Formats: sequence, C-alpha cells, structure tokens
Amino acid sequence: MLGRYSLSRTGNFRPENLGQNALALIGNLCFTMFVIGVLIFTIIAATYEPEDPLFHPSTKITTFLTSNSNATFKSDNTVVKTGEDFMAANQTAFATFINITDVENITENAESDSKTVATAEVTSCEGSLDSPIDCKDPEVFHMMMRAAIEQFKDIHFYRFGKPVRGSNDSSCDMAWRFRPKDGKAAAFYKDYRRFAISRSENCTLSVVGIGDYHTGGNARKRKKNQKAGFEKKPQKQDQGISLPVVGEAVNDTLPVVESESSFSRGKYLIYVGGGDRCKSMNHYLWSFLCAMGEAQYLNRTLVMDLKICLSSIYSSSNQDEEGKDFRFYFDFEHLRESASVLDKDQFWTDWNKWQKKDGLGLNLVEDFRVTPMKLASIKDTLIMRKFGSVEPDNYWYRVCEGETESVVHRPWHSIWKSRRLMDIVSAIASRLNWDYDAVHIERGEKARNRELWPNLATDTSPDTLISTLRDKIEDGRSLYIATNEPDTSFFDPLKDKYSTHFLNEYKDLWDENSEWNSEMTKLNNGNPVEFDGYMRVSVDTEVFLRGKKQIETFNDLTNDCKDGINTCSTSAS
Repeated sequence: MLGRYSLSRTGNFRPENLGQNALALIGNLCFTMFVIGVLIFTIIAATYEPEDPLFHPSTKITTFLTSNSNATFKSDNTVVKTGEDFMAANQTAFATFINITDVENITENAESDSKTVATAEVTSCEGSLDSPIDCKDPEVFHMMMRAAIEQFKDIHFYRFGKPVRGSNDSSCDMAWRFRPKDGKAAAFYKDYRRFAISRSENCTLSVVGIGDYHTGGNARKRKKNQKAGFEKKPQKQDQGISLPVVGEAVNDTLPVVESESSFSRGKYLIYVGGGDRCKSMNHYLWSFLCAMGEAQYLNRTLVMDLKICLSSIYSSSNQDEEGKDFRFYFDFEHLRESASVLDKDQFWTDWNKWQKKDGLGLNLVEDFRVTPMKLASIKDTLIMRKFGSVEPDNYWYRVCEGETESVVHRPWHSIWKSRRLMDIVSAIASRLNWDYDAVHIERGEKARNRELWPNLATDTSPDTLISTLRDKIEDGRSLYIATNEPDTSFFDPLKDKYSTHFLNEYKDLWDENSEWNSEMTKLNNGNPVEFDGYMRVSVDTEVFLRGKKQIETFNDLTNDCKDGINTCSTSAS
C-alpha cells in the first residue's frame, strides 16, 4: 500500500503534468490574494469614518478656517464656514421642479367642458367687471403659477402655496419654494409676491404685474403641516435630510425646561470663563463646537451663553462690543433642533430653584487636560469646566486636543448662518434676477503694502480690471462687486462695460424701515441692532457666492500671494 501511494504521488510530478501543476498553483495563489484583498477591504470599510470638515488637529486650525477658495476676504475677517457650506448641492436633486407643462396639464384636466365654462363666465360677470378677484379660484391659481414660471426663468420652482387675497380686490399674494438654476448651495429659498390681476370686458383674467421680492406678505405664513397648494412630487424621499430654507418665518425662541422633574433628571455641561471672548468669529466657533462636541460625547445638554462679544475687527467703533446675541449671526432654531442646548440664564434660574431640594450634584473641572473620556462616568447633574486667565491654555478648544481629537467630533452640521441674514442675500440676488456674475476685489491695507503685495494695487485698478475681465465676463452683464474698497466710485470706469452693483446699494434691506430691522429689534428686547461689520462681510460674501461666475482676487486677478510675498504655497486653498 505504501509503495503504491508513493508511486501515485511521484506520478503527479511527471514532466507531462508540470503545466497542469503550474496552472493549479497560480490559481490557488490568485484565490488566496483575492480572499486577503476582500478581508482588508472589509476591515477598512468597517472602521473608516468620513473626515469631519471641522475636525482637524490644532496645527491645522488656522489653515482650515482661513483658507476658502470661495472668498478671499482678509483672513481674520473672513466668514467662517458653517454646516450648510459642506452640504453637497445635489442633495436637493431628489426634488423635481415644476415647469409650465405641469401647470398646463392640470388646467386641461380640470376643464372637462371648456365651452360651458366660458359661457358661464361671460354670463356671470356681465355688469360686474369690478367685482373682487377670487384668489381661491383654481384657474386664478394656475394663471399665477404660469405667470411666475414665465417671468422668473433663472430659478427652479419646487412648490407653490395657495394664493390669498392681496392688498385689494384686484391683487393676490402667493408663495413658492425655489432654487436658482445654477445654485451651488444646498438650500431652498422661499419667496412670496403680490400679483396684480386685471379682468377684461369679456371676463378674461390676466396677470398685469408681479411685485418685488417678498411683497406678498399675506402669503408668508401658513399653519404648521398645512399642505402646499401645488408641488411636484419628489422622485425619492428626503427623509433624514435637513436643508436650510431661506425666507420662512424664523422661530428662534429660547428652549425652556418643562418641569422640575425633567430638569432634575437631566445631565448638563457648562464652560465658564476662558480667553475665547472677543476673538474672531472663527476662533469663537472653533471653541464653541468643541464644547458642543464634548456635550454630545457625554450625552449631556450644553448650557450655552447666547451673549457673545463681537471682536473689534468687525465693529464700527473698532472696539470689542459685548452683548451681541448668538442669534444675530447663526441659526439658533436649527441648532436647538439638531443638538441639546439650554440658555445659561434659564439654566441658572432653574438650578437655583431646585438644586438644594433635589440634591443636584456639581463636578468642577479646572484643568483642560482632564479629558472627556475621564468624565464619562461622572454621575453628577452638572459638569462645570472652569477656565483660567492664562492664554492660550484657557482656550476652550484645548479640551479637544491630543488624544481627544480622535474621540470628540465637532458637530459642524448643527451650525448654520442666520437665515435672517441669508434672507438679505436672497433679496439682493432676486433683485438681480439670480442672473449675474460676481467679482471679489480686495484692496485696502494690502494694496497699500507694496512690500508684501507688490502688484495688487495695479492689478485691481479699474483699467487693469477692464482688461482682465474682458475674457472672463461678457459685456453688458450684471456684475456684483464684493470689495473692501470704501469708495465704490473707484470702480466707475467698469460701468461702461457692465452693470455694476455693490452691497451699499441695498441698504433698504437692513435700514430702520426694513423687515430685518423689525425682527431684530423684537429679538433684542426692543433695542435696535446695528448691521455690523461681520454681517456686512457675511452678506457680501454670500451674494458673491451666488453669482453665475465668480472671479477671485488672488486666484484670478493677480499673481500676488493672498498672505504676502512667498506665501502662495502655504496660503493656497
């Protein structure tokens, strides 16, 4: 038996079998490599986490927050990126827009006997040409939709609200939700306009005029969960996707604790003191998001101070200004819907009321090197991080450095820009019919410092700009100029080729008679709110970003480096 077995094994290595053996060996090796590759891929897929756009090592903070290919405003005065900036614009692709044929098909289906209807119209309106327009009439609704779609050719309509009576018997107000056709931001916009409607002698109705942006105030508000008048059904559901809607009524009232029992059962985190106040908005948000990240990691409610200090770099007085409200600059309604937060004043009122009675514990932490991981087992109701007076060790964001960087993720998606400010942006873009190009021209101190920026002054002079823009922007186009040049008449020579526009042309959108001023005054307990430097730069930047073409200072107009001579490699976005 042994001899036969040996002969059999030896036979496999005969010369005539070598080819088969080699093929078998190669096949086995390939299969083994395939299995190993699948195993490695599976491990990577299971452990991979997408990079948090605001989650970078501390050494990358400055590079990330100040590098922005979309806006080259002064690095310490730029608008900080917020959650909606990181959303892909195609997130709105699930919604199908409404076109003129959709409205025509509805009208045709509704008119089963057009001759009978027409005759009835003539008979019923003889002698009553001045009777009020019935804004609830479906035919009036369809006529208004057609007029809007035909007039505003540079936007996609997603939803129309039912018309309501306007300011008189011959006008109707209607709202709609839309996106600009070339929009790059993942957001919806809401507009509501007043339609002037005329009735001819043969009783035919027609739209003779459509008001400016947000003129149809009667159509602005609608009851919660009320269905829209007409919308194109989405091709796939948008569940789980939260997108900003600019133009809706904002509800940024402060959250309150419903009862003593709910307060006492809660767990809270608060940051006290530190050197973060009156720093740039970039610095403020980087630290604030660290606190939010730790609160979410510990499954606690963040107790936040809504009163912030505006840095002197943004104020008209060139002094740090206390008492500004978080809601002036950011969307608090979205914040409280996406995270658990409580106003500091409200918290301490409730704490003083029930702390002794319910035996609520406080755990004080005075060293930022005490990591969130070490606090995870704390049972006390309140964890208070207290920061000293020595900078930079008293910056809040120090908590998120070191080993914590891989554990605590800043919830950047919870911070959106103020929708009231974005409404001003939308109003400006609407006045330009969402059909304009934009150029950012940075001058100021940089143009005067020829040692660091030797060519900037010349490259941004009117004569050079006309030559540079010739091949980039067509003659006659509306051109929005975002600039820190205080005297905009400096750019008057460009008017020969373009229809130029600047931020200050739209002061009525934030002056004492504006809707923005009215809402901000109510928010600020009856005190007027200044349209400060950060708001100006924020609006200027966002209008620039909505231009169909965007021409940058340091990317397109000059070869000088954004941060000065010999820094192009480090300052590139």
